[in-house]
Amino acid sequence: MLRGADETTVRAAIESSDPLSGTAGFAGELNGTLVRDVLGRQPLFSERNDPETWAFDRRELADPVRVPAGTRRTDDGDKRVWSLPTPAPETDREAALANVESAVHGAVQNVESEGLAVAFSGGVDSAVVAAGVPDAPCYVAGFEGSHDVAAARDAADAMDRELHVVELTHDALREAVPELVSVLGRTNPMDIQIVLPLYLVAKQVAADGFDRLAVGQGADELFGGYAKVEKAPDDPRVEADTVRGAATEMVRTLPEQLERDVLTLRAAGVEPVAPLLHDDVVSAALPLPGELLVADSRRKVALREVAGELVPDSVASADKKAVQYGTYAARELDRLARQAGYKRRMENHVEQYVQSLIEE
Repeated sequence: MLRGADETTVRAAIESSDPLSGTAGFAGELNGTLVRDVLGRQPLFSERNDPETWAFDRRELADPVRVPAGTRRTDDGDKRVWSLPTPAPETDREAALANVESAVHGAVQNVESEGLAVAFSGGVDSAVVAAGVPDAPCYVAGFEGSHDVAAARDAADAMDRELHVVELTHDALREAVPELVSVLGRTNPMDIQIVLPLYLVAKQVAADGFDRLAVGQGADELFGGYAKVEKAPDDPRVEADTVRGAATEMVRTLPEQLERDVLTLRAAGVEPVAPLLHDDVVSAALPLPGELLVADSRRKVALREVAGELVPDSVASADKKAVQYGTYAARELDRLARQAGYKRRMENHVEQYVQSLIEE
C-alpha cells in the first residue's frame, strides 16, 4: 500500500534514483520494502526491529521508528535511495523566475477543489495556494486581536474571498495538547505551539464537512522565508556562510516538520494538500541564487515576484509572522503554564506544563 503516488511511479523513481520524479511525495510498502520520498512528505513508521509491521500513523505501533526520508527499509536495515539535489545557482534571473512561475502556477492551479478548504493566514504562501482554488472557503485561527486574523481578513477582502475565523481559547488549547502529544510523540513546546492553531482550524474545517485542507507548507524553506536565512552567515542558528546555503539547511529540516504537520492534520480529520511542495516547485526553487531568496531585507523574493499574477500586490508583499506567534498560540500557552504555577524562572516551564496536561 502506498500513499501519494502509484506503484508504477514509485518503482520508476527507485529504478532511476530520481529524487524529484514529478510527485507530491509518497510513502508506503512496495514489494515488501518500505519507502519514503526524499522530503518525507508522507510520514511512515515501523516497529523497532520489525519492518514488516508498519503504519502511516505512529499510534498504531507499540514502539514506532520513523522511516527516514529518501530511504528504503527492509529486514537488512535502511538504505538511502534518494538524496536532495544540489544544483548550481541559476545565473539567468529571468529564466529562474520563469521556472518558479511555471511550477508554482501549475501546482496551485492543478489542485482539485472538491471537499477542499484552505488554511489562510494572509501571507503570500497561503494566498497563492488559495488563488489556485478560487471557490474554496478560507479558514484562519487565532486569539482575538492576533496578527494572523487581522492579516487574513485584510487579504481575504483584497482577494474577495470567503473567510471563516476560528477563535482560539484557553480551553481549546488545554484540550488539544494531550491529543497532539499522543499523535506526535513530542512534548517540546515549539512543536506544540506550531501545531495547535493548525489542529484547531483543521478540526473546524472537518466539522464543516470538508475532508481536505490546502496549506502553504514548504514555501518558507524553499524560498528563503526565515530570518536566520536572511541573516546568514551572522545568525548562529545556521552553519552556512551564504543565504543560499542557509536556505538549503532549512529545506533539509522539512522531513521532521512535515511529519509533525501531516500527522496533526490527519488527527484533526482532514488530508493535507501542499501544492508548494510538489516536485516541480522544489526543482524550480533549489537552483535559485541568493538574491532571489533574500534581497534588501525582503524575503522570498522569487515567490513574491511570481505571486503578482495570482494575488493583489498588497498580499504578495505582506509580512507574515511565524504561526505560533501570529496566532498568539505561543504567548497564550506560556500564559497558561504560568497560571498553573510553572513560572518562567523554572527550567522548561512550558514543557513541564505540557507534561502536566498529559498526566491529568
